[in-house]
Amino acid sequence: MNGKVNAGSPNPELNPELDTDRNSESVFEEDRIVAAQSQADEDGIVSLRPSLLSEYVGQVKVKENLSLFMEAARNRNDSLDHVLLAGPPGLGKTTLAHIIAQEMGTQLHSITGPNIEKKGDLAAVLTNLQPGDVLFIDEIHRLQKTIEEVLYSAMEDYKLDLIIGQGPAAKTIRIDLPKFTLVGATTRTGLLSSPLRDRFGVQLRLDFYPTEELEQIVNRSASILGISVIENGANEIARRSRGTPRIANRLLKRVRDFADVRRGKNLIDREIANAALALFEVDDRGLDYMDRKLLLSIIEKFDGGPVGIDTLSSALGEERETIEDVYEPYLIQEGFLQRTPRGRMASRIAFEHLGKSYQESVRQLPLIEIPKGLG
Repeated sequence: MNGKVNAGSPNPELNPELDTDRNSESVFEEDRIVAAQSQADEDGIVSLRPSLLSEYVGQVKVKENLSLFMEAARNRNDSLDHVLLAGPPGLGKTTLAHIIAQEMGTQLHSITGPNIEKKGDLAAVLTNLQPGDVLFIDEIHRLQKTIEEVLYSAMEDYKLDLIIGQGPAAKTIRIDLPKFTLVGATTRTGLLSSPLRDRFGVQLRLDFYPTEELEQIVNRSASILGISVIENGANEIARRSRGTPRIANRLLKRVRDFADVRRGKNLIDREIANAALALFEVDDRGLDYMDRKLLLSIIEKFDGGPVGIDTLSSALGEERETIEDVYEPYLIQEGFLQRTPRGRMASRIAFEHLGKSYQESVRQLPLIEIPKGLG
C-alpha cells in the first residue's frame, strides 16, 4: 500500500470514510446529497437554470419537438397547446416550464398540486391569468379529483364553472378565461386520470442524462458560479450524479465548499472531487451510505435474497414506503437490485461493486420433493 486512499472505491477496507457498518439514525430523502427531489436550501439553484431552449443541455428529441410547437404557435400568434412533462425528479421539467414562458414572451404562474386544497384556490389562479400566460402545475398527479375536474372545461373550452350558494338557491355561473397554456409536470404518469391526460396536446417524457451531457452541465454551472474546473473534475462529478442534473449541480456546490475550506482553493480537479465525494460517501457509481447499507443487508443478512420487503424494512429500520419510493428506484434502474415475486435480490453487479464473492448457488431456491401420489 502506498498510503493513499482510493476515494472512488466502495470497499470500506480501502476507504474508511465509506464505512458501511456505522450506526446511524434513519436517513430521510431530503437529507441525502444524492436525492433527486428539490431541497429547501436550493432556491439559489434557479440562477443556474438556462432561460432559452438553445442553452438547455440534453433531451435532444424533447427540445426539437418543443421548439417546433412553440414556433408554430408564434407564427399563428396563438398560445402554445397544453404541455405535459413526465419523467423522474431533477431532470429539468420546471426549467422547461420557465423556458416555455420566456420563449413565448409570457408570464409564468407556478403552483404545486398538493397546495391546491379547494376549488376556490384554483379559480383564483385561473381568473388572474392574462392571455397567453403559462400556468405551471408541478406534481399535477397529486391534484384532488374534484379540483382536477375543474380543469377539464378550463383546458378545453377556457371556461370556469362555479357553483354559488347552497341548496335550492344554488346556481351555476360560467366565467370566460383567457386562452392560456397549462404546463403540467409529473413523476408518475400512471396516476393521472385519462380525461386529464388526454387534454394535453403535447406530451413529452424526459430521460436520464448520459455522463457526457452532465459534464457539460457541470462546466456550465461552474462558470456561472465562478468556479474553475480542470483535469476531469467535471467528469468525476458527472459520473456520480445518477443521470440527474439537479444532483450534479448539488454535488458541484458541495465539492466547491470542500475545495474552499479544506484546500483553500476556488478550483476543482479530479483529486479534489474524489476526496470531497469520498467524504460525502458518494462512491464512483453514485451510491451513498444508505444505498450500500440496503444492498449489504440483503447480501450479508439474507445471503443475497430473496427477502421480503417487510423483513428488509425491519432489518434496515426504515419504513416500507421509504425503501420502495426513495432507495429502490435507482438501484433497480442500475441493475444492483432485482424485485421479484419472491422478494428483493441483490444482483451480481451489487456483489462485485461491494467487493463480495458472488455464488450462484445461493440464488437458487431449494428443490421441494413432492410425495408420491401427489405429483
